Amino acid sequence: MRSDRHVSDDRASMVSMETGASAVAPGPTERGGGLRQLSFAYQDLIEIPYDVILEQRDTLEVLDLSYNLLEESPALLGELEKLATLILDCNNYNAHVKFPYLPSITTVCINRNRISNLPIFIEEVRRKFPNIRQYVISQIPTLEVLDDTEVQRAERLQAKKTYLRHGDRGASMRRKELRH
Repeated sequence: MRSDRHVSDDRASMVSMETGASAVAPGPTERGGGLRQLSFAYQDLIEIPYDVILEQRDTLEVLDLSYNLLEESPALLGELEKLATLILDCNNYNAHVKFPYLPSITTVCINRNRISNLPIFIEEVRRKFPNIRQYVISQIPTLEVLDDTEVQRAERLQAKKTYLRHGDRGASMRRKELRH
């Protein structure tokens, strides 16, 4: 499931673990003594390396735990107040995964896991990642009800304000694609 401004620029600077490189993305991801991005992709991890991750609790914005063997609920990630993007693709998560409450999350990627009961999973995502709701509202201006809840005027205004630039960039990119 994805929602938000694309992470393409940020993701390009993340280190792929296929090459055995450091789990920390170098250079522009550092901010005042902390890291903005960490990637533990392709490590065959069965447990989340909280010791390293939580050292970056004040600065971490992007965490990539994709292509591992994870199935434990990522409870301690709730300590990452600035985390905006969580990538959990290609693990062993099922519909009963329990996420911590992370209001800062705007992007969750959890493709190619073992999620067989979508209603249970979507309810967990809706409750624990409230900003994903704003993205959906921003992209469908006529939406009246989302997750069995009426879309409020204040939500619509905030969603429009938050994702205005994203919508403009997306429309611009689509026009370029059509020309080529």
